Amino acid sequence: MSIILFAGTVFMGFFAIMNPIANTPVFISLTNNVESSAGRRKIAFNAIFYAFIIVSVFCIAGHIIFKLFGITLPAFQITGGILLFVVGMHMLNGKHSTVVHPSTDSHKNTIKQQVAEGNSNVAITPLAMPILAGPGTIATAMNFIGSSTKLGNIEQVVVVIVIFAIMCFISFLLFIGGAKLIKLLGHGLVNVISRIMGLILAVIAVQMVISGLNGVLKMYYNI
Repeated sequence: MSIILFAGTVFMGFFAIMNPIANTPVFISLTNNVESSAGRRKIAFNAIFYAFIIVSVFCIAGHIIFKLFGITLPAFQITGGILLFVVGMHMLNGKHSTVVHPSTDSHKNTIKQQVAEGNSNVAITPLAMPILAGPGTIATAMNFIGSSTKLGNIEQVVVVIVIFAIMCFISFLLFIGGAKLIKLLGHGLVNVISRIMGLILAVIAVQMVISGLNGVLKMYYNI
């Protein structure tokens, strides 16, 4: 696989799982009590920064994590594929998966209260984790770097980190200009985009499972 094709695949994978357009209304709702644009910009920047650090650590230390826990690439591909498929199906049905978004109203209300009191912890949770760098995003990143680490191609690891940095920058721009974007697109179009991303994510997940099963056949049955 060429670097350009690999980069395109990584971009689509991250775009589908992070879904920055659909996450913009979530950011707006969590920061609607912040009066100054500078305050919202600071929360957006911190959330993006923390998410980038989290995913980068998993990308760089992915092979160490695999060895430490005795995880094989096929096993991770199959598990990660199943996880992403569940998230994709929730998105396709117009729902928020609890893997990506907070699951309870009380948790959301607590976060809103933190924002109202000026507590920047909202940038860490739920924005950085699990909305931006949740299990689905980490699974996607480690799946992409898993095979490249096995092949010893550090260029692909760098590509994954760079593409994720680009996605973080896109998310930041959408967050700080979120109100205008939602008004321009309308909630209906945002929902349509979210469902399309869910379909793409489900297809990527199935391909991950297929690759994992293929790896199992090669590893244990020499097929």
